[in-house]
Amino acid sequence: MSQLGPIDYAVISQALIASAREMGVKLIRSAYSTILREARDGSAGLMDRCGNTVAQAELIPMQLGPIGETLRACLRRHPVETLKEGDFLINNDPFEGGQHIPDVFIFTPIFVAGRVVGFGASVAHHLDLGGGAPGLNIHASDVYQEGLRFPPSKYDFQRDWNGGSFERLVTANVRVPDLTIGDFNAQFAANAIGVMRVKQLCERYGTDKVEAAMKEMQDYSERRVRAAIAQAPKGTFYGEDAVDDDGLTDEPLVVKAKVTISEDSVEIDFEGTCGQVKRNLNCPYSSTLSAALSCVKSVLTSPDIPYNEGMARPITIKVPYGSLLNPRPPAPVRARMIPAYRVFNAVMKAMAQALPDKVIATGFDCTTAFCLSHLGEKGYSVYLEIFGGGYGASRGADGCDAVDSPLSNCSNAPVESLDIDYDFFRIVGYELAPDSFGLGARRGGAGFTRRCEILRDDVQLAIYSDRFRLAPEGLLGGEPGQRGYCRVHRANGTIEELKSKAAIDLAKGDIVEMFVGGGAGFGRVEERPDAMIDRDLADGLLSRDPRAARKLAAE
Repeated sequence: MSQLGPIDYAVISQALIASAREMGVKLIRSAYSTILREARDGSAGLMDRCGNTVAQAELIPMQLGPIGETLRACLRRHPVETLKEGDFLINNDPFEGGQHIPDVFIFTPIFVAGRVVGFGASVAHHLDLGGGAPGLNIHASDVYQEGLRFPPSKYDFQRDWNGGSFERLVTANVRVPDLTIGDFNAQFAANAIGVMRVKQLCERYGTDKVEAAMKEMQDYSERRVRAAIAQAPKGTFYGEDAVDDDGLTDEPLVVKAKVTISEDSVEIDFEGTCGQVKRNLNCPYSSTLSAALSCVKSVLTSPDIPYNEGMARPITIKVPYGSLLNPRPPAPVRARMIPAYRVFNAVMKAMAQALPDKVIATGFDCTTAFCLSHLGEKGYSVYLEIFGGGYGASRGADGCDAVDSPLSNCSNAPVESLDIDYDFFRIVGYELAPDSFGLGARRGGAGFTRRCEILRDDVQLAIYSDRFRLAPEGLLGGEPGQRGYCRVHRANGTIEELKSKAAIDLAKGDIVEMFVGGGAGFGRVEERPDAMIDRDLADGLLSRDPRAARKLAAE
């Protein structure tokens, strides 16, 4: 193998990272559905020939954290030596390296001189993949009711997809085929960019140097992570959080984490977490892995450390089989992001005991999936959007207002775009919510309210959310954030309060009001600077002055 000098390494490694980012841009710009085109619920990256992540676009952390598991499941069935030009691998099986059914992973081999040197990889959240209800089926009692499942498989693009039998199979089983097939094609286009860029690098620098750079990028991340762990306090720390309920009973679903920080490694054990449930709140192993890794990286390491396979090597994660975080098939898993956030929260709380200056308080931290659908004369129209809330505060900063939560990172779908694409509802209210955050020396991020007016009869609403019952908890004296809610203002004047996991029918004139809460505070509110309080009062984010209660207590 050719010796890789520092200059060549610097150029090739940055070129690989730039290529992954370009893939991400291509994926989003080529998309058809609002969930991918506007909300940017997809990701892209480059893998080496063994299935290890080399570089990724900065899109959705949850999707790409365990993508190596997803590809290696394919390579166990279809070894790299058996692949040929024109093949692609596909996987969305939650029990074989995938996450949940809507997130479909596609891998395109990169051939140079007849040999696979890596893979272009992409994943997109698809608007509809069949199943028991448009967009999402909250009543699913097994994974079969959640949509088409693609086990780790190999297909030929020209024969099977480009007008071929596999494309026709997908088209025949989804409600919005133009959007779904369009988003699949966006993934193929993104992968093609990655393939082309890696081939160009191999032509310029030689395949040996490019593969050596791929390996060194992973080794570099591993060294940086181990060095960061070595600086952290050593010991065993415990954290716990809970999902409100499973949609069937009011019992919280407890997630427990034991985090052990050793000399240059971390072990996370989820022993004691509740068992799997009958509804779709189960979290596949790969999603649990991604959530835990994301928390450790955000707390312990620098943001300039590339997120690739090497980053995960110093971290061992143990998850009981049959638990909420590693369910047995055929458990439904559509809402897996909600327990994944409780993984993030539990690990964060454990690490707060060791590194209080580097953590954040609990945010609203919930993927709120909001789906409206209507069957008209021309077929189905399906709207799906992911709402976030407010971040938790840190020692040095207030939490971010009204953004998607840390594991997801989806963007806002502009109201103007929704007006163009959908004629059966319209947005009539969208605003930051005053007093929605927990106060403290630093306050949590604000939540928001969104109202949709229904313009047709026979519209279906399906949501899954959380934090309707259990509020985000503050740190070191910080106040909790506000809980969320969803209510329907019926055209006849009545108001219907919905649970956090619900599906109902709507009629013309109904207005759906969705409120996602804010994050919790960090530190005691008595320590909050007057200038920050004055700013929030002036912005209308506070309706009361917390200093007034302080003065009254002093008197």
